[in-house]
Amino acid sequence: QVQLVESGGGLVQAGGSLRLSCAASGRTFSTYAMGWFRRAPGKEREFVAAISRSGSTTYYTDSVTGRFTISRDNAKNTVYLQMNSLKPEDTAVYYCARDSLAYGTTLHRLRNEYNYWGQGTQVTVSS
Repeated sequence: QVQLVESGGGLVQAGGSLRLSCAASGRTFSTYAMGWFRRAPGKEREFVAAISRSGSTTYYTDSVTGRFTISRDNAKNTVYLQMNSLKPEDTAVYYCARDSLAYGTTLHRLRNEYNYWGQGTQVTVSS
């Protein structure tokens, strides 16, 4: 059973930065692409970013492009989300997720392409 544990959320002023971390259990971390999603109050969970197995390829939703950076350290079984120039509309619970396909070559933005999820970490951006 894979466990994903997010950390690094908190309260920050608009324009500030946060770095989220997601630590994964198990020995197969590097064989799966990883993603970050978020759920704002009253909204459905939405895609934020994804990263390939090696970390060489990344993919972002338009609203965070240029502000957020996804990265991973396979030696530490950890994926990160660096969030800069935060806006109040970035307020949400942020979740990391593992792609359902081992050795996949496509980065996915649909929730049903991921089969393991963390418990989420709250990010609140004040104006």
